[in-house]
Amino acid sequence: MRVFALSDIHVDYQENRNWLSGLSSVDYLEDTLILAGDVTDELKLLETCFRELSRKFLKVLFVPGNHDLWVLRDRTSVSMTSIDKYEQVCRVAIENDISMKPLQIDSLSIVPLLGWYDFSFASPTLELMETWMDFRACVWPDHLQALDITEYLLEKNRAYLQTANQTVISFSHFLPRIDLMPFFIPKSYRYVYPVLGSVLLEKQIRILKPDIHVYGHSHVNRHVTLEGIQYINNAFGTPSESRITNKNLLCIYDR
Repeated sequence: MRVFALSDIHVDYQENRNWLSGLSSVDYLEDTLILAGDVTDELKLLETCFRELSRKFLKVLFVPGNHDLWVLRDRTSVSMTSIDKYEQVCRVAIENDISMKPLQIDSLSIVPLLGWYDFSFASPTLELMETWMDFRACVWPDHLQALDITEYLLEKNRAYLQTANQTVISFSHFLPRIDLMPFFIPKSYRYVYPVLGSVLLEKQIRILKPDIHVYGHSHVNRHVTLEGIQYINNAFGTPSESRITNKNLLCIYDR
């Protein structure tokens, strides 16, 4: 069995949907796919994507990204929040045989980790607050602020942090540490760093002690080892991001 990693597929773009449809229907039937968030904010399109992937892989594991929790297009009432959207995404995943829970296969365990960002990487600028789409497209209950959202979602990981096996792979959408961003990122783009992830997620990863951690969100593909853990980002990205994304599946485990 092989394990492939992929994130940020953004099937709202026709080119990305075409790539997904073109994936072999026979080559991956004994393999597992880690899908690390940002598929689409439209539930019907998410369901179509899940249905197609579940037919092409033995097992698909998923965590939602920020785009998946936007409520602008799927908001059925003024009281609907991104917590409600999360529950809807979970329902669509279950109905299409997509797992959001740990998978144990012999000597391998794969552990999904929810997360969000809490400005622990840096303080947000006015430019970021005015331009970052999440601040308009996500709607949270009044009692949840940035840190509360992160802690609310991280709490759902707690039961999985004692997972142990010969090989453990964890994955999240959000970055667990800001030094995963490479040095060559221009300073003019670094204003988004506050919304890339949380140091609290890294604390959970250190408890779990995986061999590999897969993440997404940054749209900057990387493979780097830090303090004994391999961190891997294989974002598909938007059609215009061919320079920094791979546009293909990445095999991260083969036994």
